[in-house]
Amino acid sequence: MHPQPFSLQHLFANNRTWAANIRRLDPEFFVKLSRQQTPEYLWIGCSDSRVPANEIVGLLPGELFVHRNVANLVVHTDLNCLSVMQFAVDILKVRHIIVCGHYGCSGVGAALREDRLGLSDNWLRHLQDIREKHAAGLLATADPVAASNRLCEVNVIEQVANVCRTTIARDAWERGQALSVHGFIYGLQDGIIRDLTVTVNDFSLVPKAYDSALAGLITP
Repeated sequence: MHPQPFSLQHLFANNRTWAANIRRLDPEFFVKLSRQQTPEYLWIGCSDSRVPANEIVGLLPGELFVHRNVANLVVHTDLNCLSVMQFAVDILKVRHIIVCGHYGCSGVGAALREDRLGLSDNWLRHLQDIREKHAAGLLATADPVAASNRLCEVNVIEQVANVCRTTIARDAWERGQALSVHGFIYGLQDGIIRDLTVTVNDFSLVPKAYDSALAGLITP
């Protein structure tokens, strides 16, 4: 039977099945989960519905703190993202911040082509700035897919640097808190996450990690 128009009962049914499956594996799972939240990771990813954070890294609820927005951007005036970071680092004491982009990102494609989408153009202006910053290397290929993939990767590296430059990360490092920032990228066509080798665990290491990660992607 097809769901009635405007009815979301199938989502409630899916939820009951999911919860039952979790309880079958661990009858006390939800009771324990309700008592505490101790994730080791903060995930900053894209809002794209094809990139579900917990599932693609095989983590259960409670193991991954998540912030998602269009094109996985970390903007220094975005109080939403910064508040999530501050709560994760200062309160939950996460040990890892993962910026994860994905190939085939619609926001990246729009910025690369300079499409006009509406209100979101203002958000994607940050990506267009990255495109212009690295224009020579990004536009060196005539293959639009290759150029898009490259900008997806470069965007992650830029956002890792942005995370590291926040007062949140810098203050954590200054007080000796263990915190590492990583850049990953996810493939929609194979479901595999790749490490962009831009891991940083101290503010002084940001320039070297940034330059090294870009060196293999962009020709100055």
